[in-house]
Amino acid sequence: MEELVYLKLGGSLITDKNNPLTPRPDVLERLSAEIAAARRENPELRLVLGHGSGSFGHSVARRYGTVHGVRTPEQWQGFAEVWQAARALNQIVVEALTRAGLPVIAFPPSATIVSENGLPVQWNREPLAAALRANLIPLVNGDVVFDTILGGTILSTEDVFRLYAGHFPPSRVLLAGIEAGVWADYPQRTRLVEHIRLDTFSQVAAAIGGSQAVDVTGGMAAKVQEMLSLIEAAPGTQVMIFSGLDPGAVQAALRGERTGTVLSA
Repeated sequence: MEELVYLKLGGSLITDKNNPLTPRPDVLERLSAEIAAARRENPELRLVLGHGSGSFGHSVARRYGTVHGVRTPEQWQGFAEVWQAARALNQIVVEALTRAGLPVIAFPPSATIVSENGLPVQWNREPLAAALRANLIPLVNGDVVFDTILGGTILSTEDVFRLYAGHFPPSRVLLAGIEAGVWADYPQRTRLVEHIRLDTFSQVAAAIGGSQAVDVTGGMAAKVQEMLSLIEAAPGTQVMIFSGLDPGAVQAALRGERTGTVLSA
């Protein structure tokens, strides 16, 4: 049975977030091989891939405050620098996936989406639909976008997934990072939350932390909130937040095995 799955490779997983502009090529090669293996196992699997900006985009974005708006010449210079950093990492990811034999095609939000006060409002759906019909793999990333009110801002990969899900509903969304899931006592990390539903999020919201590294899009708490919003837009979707550090974990998740924290309606 044909299935559409969204998979994000977190910025903390594919880069060293504590060292600017530092990818993890060995991790990227392994993850690319796992995705390719999952596709061979299940030729009916359709994918939308995404990746975070990690140590490439976040440090530059924080310096200029890009997520809060872009108005001055200096801020527009920063806007361009954030784009350049995100673009550099995107190319590294494209090349790793291509070496694994995956037919990826980049859909950078900066060229495809316009937001209004930080919320996506304009985009052309047909290119994405055409890519999926052709069994290509669209690849999106955290990126700058032009904004009708703020001038410019930043959309996370989760923002883009939420936008896509309203029109191309996935059965599952997989967020692979460096954490085992959502912790009820971050940063102590002794109690993992196994399941979060729309009606139980308030019970764990206060305990969910942000990110120890620079993350201008809000860290784990923002990811959970974005994914619950996605589930509201596409109620049949199940989201899984898990660690991609263990070899085979991403392939197993694509196969349908459960790990980490599950979010659902």
